[in-house]
Amino acid sequence: MSTQTRDEPLPSLADLHALNALQQPTYPDQSAVESVVAQLRIMPPLVFAGECDELRQKMARVAAGEAFVLQGGDCAETFAGVTADNIQRKLRVLLSMAVLLTYAARVPVVKLGRIAGQYAKPRSSDTETRDGVTLPAYRGDAVNGFAFTPEDRKVDPQRLLGVYNASAATLNLTRAFVTGGFADLARAHTWNADFVKQSPAGARYQALADEIEGALAFMEACGIEDETFRTVDFYSSHEALLLEYEHALTRIDSRTSRPYGVSGHFLWIGERTRQLDGPHVELLRHIRNPLGVKLGPTTTPETALELADRLDPDHEPGRITFITRMGHEKVRDILPGVISKVEQSGRKVAWICDPMHGNTFATANGYKTRAFEDVIDEVNGFFDVHEGLGTWPGGVHVELTGDDVTECVGGADELAEADLASRYETACDPRLNRNQSLELAFLVAERLASGRIQRASEVPLLG
Repeated sequence: MSTQTRDEPLPSLADLHALNALQQPTYPDQSAVESVVAQLRIMPPLVFAGECDELRQKMARVAAGEAFVLQGGDCAETFAGVTADNIQRKLRVLLSMAVLLTYAARVPVVKLGRIAGQYAKPRSSDTETRDGVTLPAYRGDAVNGFAFTPEDRKVDPQRLLGVYNASAATLNLTRAFVTGGFADLARAHTWNADFVKQSPAGARYQALADEIEGALAFMEACGIEDETFRTVDFYSSHEALLLEYEHALTRIDSRTSRPYGVSGHFLWIGERTRQLDGPHVELLRHIRNPLGVKLGPTTTPETALELADRLDPDHEPGRITFITRMGHEKVRDILPGVISKVEQSGRKVAWICDPMHGNTFATANGYKTRAFEDVIDEVNGFFDVHEGLGTWPGGVHVELTGDDVTECVGGADELAEADLASRYETACDPRLNRNQSLELAFLVAERLASGRIQRASEVPLLG
């Protein structure tokens, strides 16, 4: 098994597909696919190499125990969801969570959105059957449509151009929001003003915003003005699932002559496509972006270390992030061995908890959901494990929305299974609503600030 070298050429699409590519759509017309790929290859980059380098440096701080990652957004973005209001609502909840984490836990927060690229989803089956009718499974708007009709479920490569255009529009508006005044800390009160009176988490957030406002007024009175209070660095991320799209949006940086994935700042490899000899690992090991790898409950310590060696043979700070998704019942049993093996090798990777994907179940009335208490238990388990090992719990990765949906049961509002039908709007997996997201952020802030977790930079790792 080869390791990455500076002069090693990027593999071709044909080479990648020869490696038993999993979770790829079956296109009926290969010439149409080639035409779309050719168009994507000449499109401007969605993100820039320098931005990816900046993020990699920030992820190195996370790995060193000096910062924390908040990564969140839709399970699967939709073309219909590319509206100013929808994007603003997602940013609002992410910024609110980041502010309370930063202020309550006194830790810098790296802000990553599952945004501007999360249009494809892996599926457990290629087909779906309803009332005796079998059609291709919905694999995200990048592949086919959500409606259960032959026309919508047809696999169409033209949708890849739709992904590019939707991602470009989302990134443009996101950049305008985070640099144009919307992210100003002085506006923290306004982000959640519409639901503060009806929500315990909202009222708690408002009290924190009052404290921030007082602190800002004090600094202003002292003559302290800082642009960092008015803007934020916000990065895009998505699962690099579709090989045609990711390969076509790989560019050689003119500064370094090295390839970058310009479809997003932070790209990750999913639990179902992280085969060591598979095409996703082969493609992403060549690019210079900071990379994530999802690790589920079947992960062995040896596999985790082999993935790190394969993707990052040079042990580059900030290069590798392991996003663990063990499930609340298994995280305390499986995660310690995985972390220990990687840390004892001398590597410094960032560890992030995804408490969503290992805790999904189907209700009696047919809805896919997650229990908020299970999500919280996995987060606590993640922190418990790192506390026991003396390592740094580097972040959380959450599927959420800025809307007041009813997709996950539990939380302060005590949503029950019977409530799911009222506002179940997800295109794929259930998401935390705004209230549940803020509840989760307060829990994480308390764990970070409790003093039971010592910074990895302040204590020896694993003895």
